[in-house]
Amino acid sequence: MRVSTDWLSDYISLEGVSAEELAGRITSAGIEIDVIEKRNQGISKVVVGYVKSKEKHPDADKLNVCVVDAGQEEDLQIVCGAKNVDAGQKVPVALVGAKLPGGLDIKKAKLRGVLSQGMICSAKELGMNDKLLPKELQEGILVLLADTEIGKPIVDVLGLNDEVMELDLTPNRSDCLSMLGAAYEVSAILGRELSLPEPEKDIVEVHERAADHIAVTIGAKEQCTHYAARYISGVTIAPSPLWMQNRLMAAGIRPINNIVDITNYVMLEYGQPLHAFDADRLENGAVHVRMAEDGEKMVTLDGQERTLAPHMLVIASGGKPVALAGVMGGLDSEVTDNTVNIFLESAKFDGGTVRKTSRQLGLRSEASSRFEKEVDPAAVIPALNRAASLMAKYAGGKVHQGIAEAGSAASEPKVITLSLEKLNRYLGTDLSLLEVKTIFSRLHFASGDAAQGLVDVQVPTRRGDITLDVDLIEEVARLYGYDNIPTTPIEGPTTPGSLTKAQAIRRSLRKLLTHGGFQEVLGYSFIHPKQAERFTALEQEGKAVKLAMPMSEDRSVLRTSLLPQFLDIAAYNLNRKQPDLALFEIGNLFHTHEEVLTKQPQERPVLGLLLSGRTGAKQWNVQPAKVDFFDLKGAIETVLDYLGIAADQISYEANQPAGFHPGRSASVFVQHGGNKQLLGVLGQIHPKLQQELDLEDTYAAEILLAPLYELTNDRVAYRDLPRFPGMERDLAIVVNEEVEAGSLIQVIRENAGELLQQVQVFDVFTGSKLGEGKKSVAISLMYRHQDRTLTDEEVAQVTEKAVTALQQTFGAELRK
Repeated sequence: MRVSTDWLSDYISLEGVSAEELAGRITSAGIEIDVIEKRNQGISKVVVGYVKSKEKHPDADKLNVCVVDAGQEEDLQIVCGAKNVDAGQKVPVALVGAKLPGGLDIKKAKLRGVLSQGMICSAKELGMNDKLLPKELQEGILVLLADTEIGKPIVDVLGLNDEVMELDLTPNRSDCLSMLGAAYEVSAILGRELSLPEPEKDIVEVHERAADHIAVTIGAKEQCTHYAARYISGVTIAPSPLWMQNRLMAAGIRPINNIVDITNYVMLEYGQPLHAFDADRLENGAVHVRMAEDGEKMVTLDGQERTLAPHMLVIASGGKPVALAGVMGGLDSEVTDNTVNIFLESAKFDGGTVRKTSRQLGLRSEASSRFEKEVDPAAVIPALNRAASLMAKYAGGKVHQGIAEAGSAASEPKVITLSLEKLNRYLGTDLSLLEVKTIFSRLHFASGDAAQGLVDVQVPTRRGDITLDVDLIEEVARLYGYDNIPTTPIEGPTTPGSLTKAQAIRRSLRKLLTHGGFQEVLGYSFIHPKQAERFTALEQEGKAVKLAMPMSEDRSVLRTSLLPQFLDIAAYNLNRKQPDLALFEIGNLFHTHEEVLTKQPQERPVLGLLLSGRTGAKQWNVQPAKVDFFDLKGAIETVLDYLGIAADQISYEANQPAGFHPGRSASVFVQHGGNKQLLGVLGQIHPKLQQELDLEDTYAAEILLAPLYELTNDRVAYRDLPRFPGMERDLAIVVNEEVEAGSLIQVIRENAGELLQQVQVFDVFTGSKLGEGKKSVAISLMYRHQDRTLTDEEVAQVTEKAVTALQQTFGAELRK
């Protein structure tokens, strides 16, 4: 809401209070002022001039030589290039020595040999927003009204000695969407008296009754509780007075004509939107407020044909809609230059209905923005009378006797009982009953004693945001001054904030992976149902959660795997020449056992990893290698080791989960409490799926985080660096090809005892020399004792024990 201080001073004295000071006090009281705009952008020595004559420039076809009376001792000769300049006009004239916005100084000059003693100005050259001018004045020089006084400073004529405050209103303060509402607020803040318009006294009615010409009825009583209209005859359509145009432009509204400008002016003044119909274009002058019919059409004032829906409220005449209630009028009943008789509407429309209509049609107006927030029901008649009296004064109309209305005009103010003890307890103050009642009187809230320590407060209908006693406490607090409320130290025990164990682990994983060259991604939680069926390795018993109102079929179920989104992201990057990817995501998977949800679905936190492309950049001496299964496995082992989960707790088993390469995938298990628990799955994406998405060889993994939360120790365990040397032994074991290396390692660990510190496969060989169906697995064993140096006999003994176990379990043979 733009509030002109010049307009505001009509209702309350602002003497001794600058716009900056006033804005600061309003902000401190709870309504933020975004900006203060000075309408005078640096104008001096610009006056009203009268163009006495105009002749063509002797040496320039596009220039004119004008003789101008600017109220100076002598007429001025001014060379002007505007197409619309003409003799007999009143125009803004910048005298020699004048200053204009943008640092332009006006001096005597010769234009093509002809002396020019000033400048005839356009609105833009005066720093005005020319888009707010009537259309005929947006091009060329600014032509003023014929009765404008010659020689008068232009800043006084155009109201440029004004400052406009822009109020950033919260939805609950719709009362300040009007100048009177702003005046009430400023009166309460400054503690000064208000001087409000009294339209009932200003209006003069003729003896002829309005009811003889117009009639109103309401069919949708819930959506329109009160509808009132006046009949003004014999109006003359003309420009509105300059002072009114200036105030409308200061508020950001373009003047059109006296009738339309008056309805806009009163809307800004009272916060009550009005609409003027050409009464002669309404059938028998009668209107009916009803809901629209499905598919009904009408053309609004902007020239657009609108298709209406049954939830939209319309004003109809002769069975046809002539206006969208609270939003915009219809083209068929608009006021034109030929209009003589006015049907002036003022009503209380339901805010929710107006909001829904405005939003569905994409049609937002000053009127709809006010109705949406609910207007003051008590302002319907005063605003109607105010506009009618202005039309009589500035359009020469005759206001007919009486008001045609339907619905109830009753609007009783609320009475709320406030406890003084509760108020002081909430605010930490020690205010007396007299001080509190004084604050309410500044707000223009009537108040009276209810009982000991209680006060009855009558809240006017303009303050629909105040419904409870705590709302009154807030009003007292902001007017008493938030800075004046004493500071109360916090008492009682306090608990320092910290991360939960799960939060800390997730944060550590993000740090580890980003430092390791991975990039975090965030995929959609909604996926296509077919995507939910591609990867099922981590699914528990249950099904995907269907959305009740999905955005589209592609986003219709909650994800059961991170991998579909991973692959979409990989394809997106590959299509943009980014094939080398190392991605991770930490997110939740969702499952349910119900067909129709009656409780929250199951959520499982998961870590997802994806590798594709090459492991490094091209160099002259190093050829980058493609990522493979073991790069992904190494990343997982790095994560587990970082979280303190021992390698002997982890095992891998070849698997063929859905969506993965049947020969290059595995499940990861963790030993915990004597039980083997599924930790996750890893492997290459199935070749068919890679081909479908145009991907290179891509490797992905999903790791359940819940087991990691449980296994990870909050405390970091440190151990001494070894003081004694280790002893290494290498074994080459020949076994059947189907025997997994992981099984060999497991048996070695179980039999080699505590001296075995590390075991690792470093070579796998197959060939005809070994025999059909055989393979050789080379394994490195590292032994170490923490307190002494091992002997060869000890190492040989435990190694022999491990070899014997391999022979008995797998029929293994030592390769010679």
